[in-house]
Amino acid sequence: MNKKTVLITGSSRGIGKAIAVKFAKKGYNVVINCAHNEEELLKTKAEIETYQISCHAYLGDMGSYDAASELFRQIKKLYGSIDVLVNNAGISYIGLLTDMKPEDWNRVISTNLTSVFNCCSLAIPDMVKNRYGKIINISSVWGAVGASCEVAYSASKGGMNAFTKALAKELAPSNIQVNAVSCGAIDTEMNRFLTDDELMQLINEIPASRLGRAEEVADLVYHLAYKNEYLTGQIIGLDGGWI
Repeated sequence: MNKKTVLITGSSRGIGKAIAVKFAKKGYNVVINCAHNEEELLKTKAEIETYQISCHAYLGDMGSYDAASELFRQIKKLYGSIDVLVNNAGISYIGLLTDMKPEDWNRVISTNLTSVFNCCSLAIPDMVKNRYGKIINISSVWGAVGASCEVAYSASKGGMNAFTKALAKELAPSNIQVNAVSCGAIDTEMNRFLTDDELMQLINEIPASRLGRAEEVADLVYHLAYKNEYLTGQIIGLDGGWI
């Protein structure tokens, strides 16, 4: 039987890396990507290859349709098509909306939302042809409730949630499932800007009394990728009861 192939965007570190490692352990061909940090990306590639699987690393901004198209050309050549797409690429912007410049807004929306359109539009034709595919979008609780001083980030994740629900309806007749994991406070570099006091205050708000782990996100993503063909169009909260 041919090995399945997964693409995880934004996977040089944090949640994306944890997801890539999880799929590697399960024997998938793994395609990883990030926009800027080639050194980190190649380190992650080397780690993944210790599981004796094929890993392709691509440096490029998935918010650019040309860059995404080039990645999919390379995937076609190496693996034929992908079975699982995990849209994880994301950046945050902390600050008042009135201090935000248009280029800051555009960068957040491009990285967090346009990248999802680009990768989905390029992955779907082969998934439809194969009558098989899983698309899993990594969202945030702020996409449902919004966060002060993170308006653009919240808007991008809210857009991702609506995108997930709509696309799931479109692709269900082709046996392609589309779901999102709505993450709460996960212990990654994205939260390292918090002071110790702020971190304790945050943890006190979470009924589970701790931050989530990237590996817990990875476990859920993998579960969505290989089970439950009737589960689609869902925004699944992983937040320790926080929201």
